Amino acid sequence: MLSITQLQTQLQESSLNAANEFKRLFHGRGGLYEGYKHLIVDSIDEVLSAAFYFEEANEAEIITMLKNFTNNSEQYKTLVIQRRYLPGAPSEVLIGEIPDDLYVQENGMKIKLNLLSNKNSGYFPDMKNGRAFVKTNAVDKHVLNLFSYTCAFSLAAKLGGAKSVLNVDMSKGALKTGMANHSLNNIDPKGVSYLPYNILKSFSSLKRRGPYDMIIIDPPSFQRGSFEATKDYEKIIKKLPQIASEDCILLACLNSPDLTSDFIIKMIQQWAPSFKFQLRLENLEEFKSSDEEKSLKNLVFQRLIK
Repeated sequence: MLSITQLQTQLQESSLNAANEFKRLFHGRGGLYEGYKHLIVDSIDEVLSAAFYFEEANEAEIITMLKNFTNNSEQYKTLVIQRRYLPGAPSEVLIGEIPDDLYVQENGMKIKLNLLSNKNSGYFPDMKNGRAFVKTNAVDKHVLNLFSYTCAFSLAAKLGGAKSVLNVDMSKGALKTGMANHSLNNIDPKGVSYLPYNILKSFSSLKRRGPYDMIIIDPPSFQRGSFEATKDYEKIIKKLPQIASEDCILLACLNSPDLTSDFIIKMIQQWAPSFKFQLRLENLEEFKSSDEEKSLKNLVFQRLIK
């Protein structure tokens, strides 16, 4: 088990090459550090952000160390603590202040960030390689971005040369932030659409707007009353042949520790066999897990019709 001093040393080493782009400095949720499995620490330009997903026995000691670390740092001016295990609990700004226009930078993209919500911040950093894949492969494509949230995949697609992107998410607030993200990146709004729809009830509308040359499925593993991967992912897979172009690229994402890559691969073999599995994208080294099948799974498929 790491001591507090060893944790501080690891943060110091990880932050040495941290610049203005987002960087995960410590990823306890990967299960590699006994006693810290619910702690993450992120570097966001001059902001140090720490989140506890469950209460740790040494939480107070960790926070004291983080305060000392921030005060003695030449890079960090602000320290934010989130206790994600306390529903409705506000985030705490223990040192400095959060800029009103805070955003993350990633591979030339800017994504608005809300560290005060004590919920999802508007940005999922572990999906960086997924967004890079989309940016590289989106040129001249009509893209369907399902469960788009704040539309980071849409930014990647448009910056990669996509002809059009349709963003679909039930949350009007998330889509509003997505619009702001496109404006922040000076992306021409022409060809970018936003639908506040329940995806499972909207396939007829999606079909009318298709077909799509690239489809991104990035759902929550479980969201009460909205989506449950174990029973609802299949419903989307079954509809793919109706909305996809003949050479469509599919990026199917899954971030459930209880479901493996085979969960999706076998479903597609059964319900959308024209899509052939190509590869699983590598996860970022800073999000390393004790069991990669429990971590984020980004699976790429190519539709092949003879």
